[in-house]
Order: sequence, then structure tokens, then C-alpha cells
Amino acid sequence: MKDNQLTWNGPIIDNHFHLNRKGRFLEAAKDFKNTGGTGLVLVHCPDFSNPPTTKDGHIKTYQDTINMAELVRKEHDLQVRVVLGPHPAAFAHQFIEWIDEDPKSGAERAIQNYRDSIDGALEFVREGHAHAIGEVGRPHWPVSYEVWELSNQLLEETMKLAAQENIVLQLHVEGELESTYSDLSKMAAKCGLPAEKLVRHYSPPNIDSKITLGVTPSVLIGKGALDELLVTAKNCSHGFLLETDYMDDPRRPGAVLGPKTVPKRTNQLLNMGIDEELLWRAHQDLPEKLYGPAN
Repeated sequence: MKDNQLTWNGPIIDNHFHLNRKGRFLEAAKDFKNTGGTGLVLVHCPDFSNPPTTKDGHIKTYQDTINMAELVRKEHDLQVRVVLGPHPAAFAHQFIEWIDEDPKSGAERAIQNYRDSIDGALEFVREGHAHAIGEVGRPHWPVSYEVWELSNQLLEETMKLAAQENIVLQLHVEGELESTYSDLSKMAAKCGLPAEKLVRHYSPPNIDSKITLGVTPSVLIGKGALDELLVTAKNCSHGFLLETDYMDDPRRPGAVLGPKTVPKRTNQLLNMGIDEELLWRAHQDLPEKLYGPAN
């Protein structure tokens, strides 16, 4: 930090972070720690070129994410919470491919594969190896009416399951529309799930509670997000989380944001005058409330 600048000495959690054994992996986690990070929410990332098609296949890939989390804990003494689930893009592409082959059986196969992936993730949550289900949701690019409706149907089904199990869902949904929060909040109410148990990954920086409607925003904390976050955080009743959506993709180094970003932005917010209580809530109280203690 520059002279006369404040340094945040509390916990720092990146709420949406991917790791890849073929990427920087432990070096990326080391960068996060060396910049001041104390905890990661490690979100499962499937092989989009060859996503699993059986429950055993899902469980095998989830186990690898859990194993990576354990290595990060061991090598870098970081807290790691694990989020497991079927990425909506993988589901949508499988669904489109399989219904092209056979409209009826293809749709049934895609739905069953989604349910198998949720069941597999839930087993790890129940065993205490994972802390939430995600990232689940619906496509964030134009798709057919059939794919959109089915994605919403399965998302509602997953919300009902989360309500029964009293667990959190990390959501991957469409971009900047304020109407998205309204839609998600209504779906959660319909399913009996408290809206705050929906964590909107890649959230826009406007986190005013009149916009988020009880859904927990996980803000993609690029440099351009700071001013709006600072202004609207005062009206965010139950808090917010910060994330990079770091991809650890060797084909796209640093995408989406680099592993050092959340610690750096936390210090920037502190020096911009954010209430320290809000930072403590973002990095300690809210993660613990949502996910439970870190492993």
C-alpha cells in the first residue's frame, strides 16, 4: 500500500473462485494469499468440452474439486468453502445436443443428468465436504423458448430442494437487468426458500436492497464497480459478497478477474471510506451465516 493509506487487517474472502489443475492452480491461490486473502469459495467448474453424463461421472469430478480444496488448505493455510453443481451452460448445451438427436428421449436424458448432478452434489454437502450447491441457474445468452422454460423449471425444482435441505444456492443467471432480482425473489418465495439463500454470482455493483429484493449479491469487483458499490452499500440491508470469478483457464490468463483482485479492491474500498462494519460483514459474518464455518 502507498504511504498514508489504510490497510484492511481483517478476513478477505473471494466468493467465487475456480481452480484448474492444468492452470496456475496452487500458484493462483498463493497470489490471493500473498495479497491479503484469507479464504476462498471454490466453485466447481466442469470440463465444458466433455461434461459428465452419469451420476458417477459427476461425483468423480466433484471429488476432484474437493481434493483441490484440500491441497489449497494444506499448502497455503487458506480457508476454503466448496460449492458443487451443474453449470447451466453445460446443461443447456447437452440439452440442445441431445434433443437434436431425439427430441423426446434427449430431453428426458438431459433432465435426468441434471438431477443426477444435483443429487451427487447434495451428497457431498450432507457429508460436510461441500458448503452449497452451484453454480446453477439459467442461460445468460439467447436460447430457444424450450431451453429457457426447462432451465427455469429445473431451477425452481432446485430451489425447492434447497429449501428442504436448508442450503444455499450460488446462481449463474443473465446479466444486468434489475428484473432478474425480482424474478429470482418471486421464485424463491414460491419455493419456500429465503431469498438471501440465493447468492447471485457476477452481481452488478448496484446492491441497494430495493434492487436486490433480499437476494444476496456477490459483486464482480472490477475497478469500475467500486463507486457504485460504495454508494449503494449503505442501503444494502443484509450485506454483500465480493468475487473475481477467476477462471484459472490457461487459454485466458487472468480471466475473468485475477486472483489478487478481491484483496486489492477491499483495501481500495477501505480507503474510499466504506464503513468497516460492511467489510467485516462481507468477509466474515455473511459467509459464515450462509455457508457455515469454513473447513
